[in-house]
Amino acid sequence: MDLMISNLLPCLAIVLVLASCSSMRSPVVPGAKPKDHGAIGATEGPAWKDGSLYFTDGKHINRMAPDGKTTVFRHNASNGLLFDKEGRLIACESGLRRVTRTEKDGSITVLADRFEGKRFNSPNDLCMDSKGRIYFTDPRYGSREGMEIGETRIGMYGAASKFGSTIAFVEGVYRIDSPGKVTRIQCDRTERPNGILISPDDHYLYIADNNNNTHGGSRKLLRYTLDKKGDITGPPKVIFDWKDGRGPDGMKMDSAGRIYVAAGTNKATEFENTRFKAGCYILSPSGRLLDFIPVAPDECCNCAFGGKNGKTLFITSGGHLWSVPLK
Repeated sequence: MDLMISNLLPCLAIVLVLASCSSMRSPVVPGAKPKDHGAIGATEGPAWKDGSLYFTDGKHINRMAPDGKTTVFRHNASNGLLFDKEGRLIACESGLRRVTRTEKDGSITVLADRFEGKRFNSPNDLCMDSKGRIYFTDPRYGSREGMEIGETRIGMYGAASKFGSTIAFVEGVYRIDSPGKVTRIQCDRTERPNGILISPDDHYLYIADNNNNTHGGSRKLLRYTLDKKGDITGPPKVIFDWKDGRGPDGMKMDSAGRIYVAAGTNKATEFENTRFKAGCYILSPSGRLLDFIPVAPDECCNCAFGGKNGKTLFITSGGHLWSVPLK
């Protein structure tokens, strides 16, 4: 047995080297250009299952069939989507301020709609670890009216009083262990969490910290380390910084550990410039920019793998759906 292991070690070393080299190369097919599938209302999502792409248009979950025809799959769901191992659709319903699961019979199970009795802000994006636990972000863009989750911050008087404390609204990251069992993950250095991703080994949690409607707000991709319980163990590492441009939104990771981040804008606003164009930024595990896939018309929001053998990258941007082949 020892001899067999010793003979395998050189092969294992070669595999590890090849995997490392793969993670440092662009995965885009040489010469490939993004294909525009039209202004079909593809703003968020997306998720692939059984030859169909599911995405949201801000009001509904839509399904694009293999023949390219698009129909409404579900009403009242407007943001991040994923399918669990049983093929059930998990959705962030920002407008209804909850996370749900569409069962195989079409019924809806509410997985989380409150934390400590208070309604969420507007669940945005989600991911799932190998144990089936769901992690999701709960920012609030635009009006802050109706926000309920807050924490008391003690002022100069050293106690919570009329003059000595303030209530700060919390834009948090949460973990759903089972329907109704929700834990807030303490990401103290995250300003406004948007996209979220967990590594296949459950060791790292990536958060797109996108406080992009605030002067000087964070526009960074952060990586936190998780323990076996799914809790964060320390401060984050900055993987990439979009500085004063439009920051990161949805993201995915491939088998080589490369991270695909939807970010950037083609139209400057009061709070962000066009320094980083709209598109998909492909990063190595350490944060090196390997490639960039430009899309139009504006505000690249999310991406997903699909197509034959999962080797097509779908991108939502400005209501358009784009696709590009990968190696």
